[in-house]
Amino acid sequence: MKFLTMVKTLNPETAGFPSPALMQAIVQLGMEAGAKMTETGGMALAGTVTTRKGQMVVDGPFAESKELVGGYAIYELETEAEIVDWTERFVALHREHWPEWDGEVTILHLQTFNMAG
Repeated sequence: MKFLTMVKTLNPETAGFPSPALMQAIVQLGMEAGAKMTETGGMALAGTVTTRKGQMVVDGPFAESKELVGGYAIYELETEAEIVDWTERFVALHREHWPEWDGEVTILHLQTFNMAG
């Protein structure tokens, strides 16, 4: 099964920046995950497209997006319990190395569809 985790900082105005120790711990966790984690990276807001009451609202694209919104990782795992475990371990690293951080990690179970006729 394929899963996407998305990390969001809930208090960017007071959290500051992650410590080098946290970043190193995240790298170590990624190395431990090995082939189970197929992709990871940061995310920056590029724009939004919304529809409300029949009207489309577009915000963006933004010329520069220097603010990191969060990060993501894609995992190939056997069970939903495994992705919860990896995510709990990831958040525990934040609690240990960046106690000022308030955040959330959303877990999505990706379901692919065959688009070829």
